[in-house]
Amino acid sequence: MSFDQHQKDGLTIGGRTVSSRLFLGTGRFPSPAVMQQALEQCGADVITFAVRRVNLDWVQDDAILQHLEDRGLTYLPNTSGATNAAEAVRIANLARAAGLGSWIKVEISANPRTLLPDPIETLKATELLTLAGFTVLPYTSDDPVLCKRLEEVGAAAVMPGGSPIGTGLGILNPYNIGLIVEEANVPIIVDAGLGSAVDAAQAAELGADGILVNTPIAKAKDPVAMAKAMAMAFEAGRLSRAAGRIPRKRYASASSTPEGVSEAYWAGGDPGSGSVSQERSAAGRADTGLQAGRGADLPVKVKGG
Repeated sequence: MSFDQHQKDGLTIGGRTVSSRLFLGTGRFPSPAVMQQALEQCGADVITFAVRRVNLDWVQDDAILQHLEDRGLTYLPNTSGATNAAEAVRIANLARAAGLGSWIKVEISANPRTLLPDPIETLKATELLTLAGFTVLPYTSDDPVLCKRLEEVGAAAVMPGGSPIGTGLGILNPYNIGLIVEEANVPIIVDAGLGSAVDAAQAAELGADGILVNTPIAKAKDPVAMAKAMAMAFEAGRLSRAAGRIPRKRYASASSTPEGVSEAYWAGGDPGSGSVSQERSAAGRADTGLQAGRGADLPVKVKGG
């Protein structure tokens, strides 16, 4: 598949197809203007934001959303701040009632220090919200068993973290991400912990269908440039995966073989310099074992040395 085909290869979640596989978080940007420029550069179709940071009484005038209207974006409100399934369900219902749509990112953290997702409450909330008609994208740990369970209770896509939120540590357990992708029948979006474009490319090479990024773009020295870099890196990683990488080997493997190389080379001379005499050539063949087939592991007698 060519790079152009990859760029046109949309991602379908819950019956809706989006063209960009990079989902963008809207927090931590230095200004709304920088956020808009970053959005344009990465081409994201899906944006996520914490419902608790949105003015649900006046969504059209909200400080975040007022800058994004008329862009045809898919809103992915999240339940950040919830500590259990009941709170997450309440937040999701408030978001839908305010006109933010039926897509919801379940985000339930029990520990404010690590912000790691609570697996039990996340699974419970995902099942309840699916039954209530939401398109649920749960943020979870990189546990292959849990990710499969989330799919089984109705998640439209599963979003395992590469590492804790905002750490920039990248994908700490690529083996698990690979297993999650291998077992999944729904899209896998790597969410949280990515730090730069190299992490985006790795996620794609592991088979992820998309990435969700906020901090690595918003807090970069140049957020706009990083937004473009992340989007390009993910597409490059997808193309690399499709192209098929070479197998990993324990030892070196030369890209060329000694067949066809002149005997003078193996005798230690330069065939183009004219410095290899007949005497040396004969001696070299004898000393290096070429005539006897012993290989080139013996010392070479150099004329004048």
